[in-house]
Amino acid sequence: MGQKINPVSFRIGINRGWVSRWFGKKNIGRFLEEDHELRSLIAKRFAKAGIERVEIERSPNHIRVILFTSRPGLIIGRGGEGVEALKKDIERKILKMRDQKNAKLQVKVDIEEVRRAETNATLVAQSMADQIEKRIRFRRILKQAIEKVMSNKDVLGVKVMVKGRLDGSEMARTEWLKRGKIPLHTLRANIDYAAVTAFNTYGTVGVKVWIYKGDVFEDKDKRSV
Repeated sequence: MGQKINPVSFRIGINRGWVSRWFGKKNIGRFLEEDHELRSLIAKRFAKAGIERVEIERSPNHIRVILFTSRPGLIIGRGGEGVEALKKDIERKILKMRDQKNAKLQVKVDIEEVRRAETNATLVAQSMADQIEKRIRFRRILKQAIEKVMSNKDVLGVKVMVKGRLDGSEMARTEWLKRGKIPLHTLRANIDYAAVTAFNTYGTVGVKVWIYKGDVFEDKDKRSV
């Protein structure tokens, strides 16, 4: 059976929240484009900073950007110089897109540290993609990723997959390993999922990671209402 939906988006509103939180009835298209450009700017600027996700909150003339990263020091910089520079770049980018160069926009950047990178699908996938780009054998990468993730007691199952011209072979193929269980059809299951692309001289290799961290149940008070 084919997997036709992202496990994260499938659970939004159940045990997942939105990464963009704002209301703009007349400016939905513009806000979506701005959010995309902001995330692209941050991903390009801090490609090696271990960014797990970027959350954006909006209010009139105010934007709050929350960066979840495993290496906060690389973003903050010496004396907070990195954060201040990022604020200015975000403000300049947004005002340029709105064609309001002389307007004022309040930008706040918060940094949240991700303490257990081995249980985060995005960071695991990024690590695997970096190793593939360094020409490390893909079977070794898959086995090491499985062992590292399953060493955490909070993880009940993990699946890792790579697809493309693996190790430079002439024909593309898919290889994967799985340990534990991954109940993708159970909505209460806390499934962390990520897809990352590794870029090589012989082409791109896709990396996908699924991590199952148990079921999420509502509080008794909520169920009784």
